[in-house]
Amino acid sequence: MKIAISQPGYLPWTGFFDLIDQVDQFVLLDDAQFVKQSWHQRNRIKSSTGTGLQWLTVPVVFRGCPRQPLCEVKIREPRFRQKHLRSVEVNYGRARYFKHYFPRFKEILEKYGPGERLIDLNLALVQWLAVELSIKTPMVRSSTLHLEGHRSGHLVATCERLGATDYLSPRSATYLLNDLSMFAEEGIAVYFHNYSCPEYEQRFPPFLPYASAVDLLFNKGPESGEIMRSGRKVPLRPAEVLLSEKEEVPGV
Repeated sequence: MKIAISQPGYLPWTGFFDLIDQVDQFVLLDDAQFVKQSWHQRNRIKSSTGTGLQWLTVPVVFRGCPRQPLCEVKIREPRFRQKHLRSVEVNYGRARYFKHYFPRFKEILEKYGPGERLIDLNLALVQWLAVELSIKTPMVRSSTLHLEGHRSGHLVATCERLGATDYLSPRSATYLLNDLSMFAEEGIAVYFHNYSCPEYEQRFPPFLPYASAVDLLFNKGPESGEIMRSGRKVPLRPAEVLLSEKEEVPGV
């Protein structure tokens, strides 16, 4: 039983969906602490201006709400919806599959306004994109499991609850290297996601990686799932991640 756990952001990149696609069950870590101006509330699309990547940010209520979990964050005002829809239309209106996918994208965005929870918008977009990428992995929200623990302790508790034997971690969660014994004590093997964003035909050359997965969808349509999976590499063992970490630090 292999699981992965990750925080659901706004319009995630293809690597997020490849992580979901590799496991038997995926846990959306929606009870993690919200981080302002992070992937929780924003992402990038391809653009013809500036650096070539344009930020789309969802305004949220944060004043007077310190240390709130992601699942409680609320959208602040409605104007972002038209701004985001207009930006997507301007940059992808001539993309090959824009007309096929844009109506559903618009329908989701227009459903969530002021007072609605950011997590509900994020999950609606994640579920839509997962379907379009032919991902069938069942997903569960961590807030529905009502588990205790912090950071690695919370992850181990989640793995135990779901009967996991293998845990596929996001590559960025290198803090786990200090807590591997916690997983080992419960008989859980830890691996790290290994993914490189594949190059594909994109609007406004040259190709730029790490844009939202909607960039792939608008440009490549039904080929998107296969293209996403082409960036997949063999998961890394902790020793391999530790070695790469040392190689990146001069003198270590």
